[in-house]
Amino acid sequence: MTQNGFVLVASVSIFNDDKVLIIKENKPTAIDKWNFPSGHVENGEDILYSAQREVKEETGFDVKLIGTTGVYNFVSSTNHQVILFHFVGEVTGGYLNLEEDGISDSKWIKVNELVTFENKDLREPSVMMQIINNLLQEKIHPISVYNEQLI
Repeated sequence: MTQNGFVLVASVSIFNDDKVLIIKENKPTAIDKWNFPSGHVENGEDILYSAQREVKEETGFDVKLIGTTGVYNFVSSTNHQVILFHFVGEVTGGYLNLEEDGISDSKWIKVNELVTFENKDLREPSVMMQIINNLLQEKIHPISVYNEQLI
């Protein structure tokens, strides 16, 4: 969602045991770039719901959000002002299904192996490295810092 020039994005690190899922995007603005499942928050959508929806759309997995590494504010490679909410989740159902347009691959990888990726292979590498460093340092805040939208 773009509001007043800002793009709101929800992103999720999905864990299974000691590994995290990353996906390879093949979109016009991110060709062959590794990223965590993520996408735009739709108008009127609760941020927590948005994160779970994006994971389902991009991976086929249902997830429970268990924490957050924080909120990241940056200017993207496409020159948009982005506010990215990054969550940590665990799989609760579904199965890996990469049929969404723009997702060409995925892999389960240990978090410390993510630092071996070259910047050119990551989508928004400075932000990805901040998230990865927070994951490595276990700087994960409780999900309760977010209030669910009242209907």
